[in-house]
Amino acid sequence: MTDPTAGPAGPAEAARPAEPIAPAGPERPETAADSVVLDAKGLRALAHPVRVQLVGLLRKYGPSTATRLAERLGVNSGTASYHLRQLGAAGFVEEDTERGNARERWWRSVHRTTWFNDPELAEREPEAALAYQQSIAATYTLRTQQALNGLQTLPRAWRNTFDMSDWALRLTPEEAADLYRELAAVVARYRRDAPETAASAPAGAERVAVITHILPELDAPASSSSLPADPQEAQGSPRS
Repeated sequence: MTDPTAGPAGPAEAARPAEPIAPAGPERPETAADSVVLDAKGLRALAHPVRVQLVGLLRKYGPSTATRLAERLGVNSGTASYHLRQLGAAGFVEEDTERGNARERWWRSVHRTTWFNDPELAEREPEAALAYQQSIAATYTLRTQQALNGLQTLPRAWRNTFDMSDWALRLTPEEAADLYRELAAVVARYRRDAPETAASAPAGAERVAVITHILPELDAPASSSSLPADPQEAQGSPRS
């Protein structure tokens, strides 16, 4: 699974991290030099919602301090500083020595995108994998809600681009993998957002988030053996 670094369209400024991850099923395209593929150590390090959000904020807005990041996330600076040090030890962020001083440390993200697409790793580290993916899901929900909260303050042209859609499809695993690759190819045709490239974007270009989910919902028909034997049993009545 991959979580793109672009932030959501909308004015909400607080805590809109974009921790890029990659599809944990379909094969990923060639990994870029500025991407990291999670191993067991990295997965465990990112299995915390605050760390996912910190990495996302640094990727979206560029270098920052623990104090400023804490304000965006609504946590105290000590908490942000602790998690930044843990992320630094795992290789996801590093100190920006050109900006920092003796009083205040600045941090920057080491990568632009994180890939998590190793089924065997997910099986070996099920708790860490679930915690990481739940953190990503919670972040996406937060970003969507923040975009909704600010929707009516946007210019009409941008309000008209806002979309939330879902389609129910019946696919094989192979078709679902093809669907992911086709969606990724469409998104790849468009300009990526990054702090260092914002100034060169065309006039009128703003940050827009495209968040995709492919959610298998396997049917689980009840077998005859799982049905209650008679109405009394269904109602929980005592039987002799």
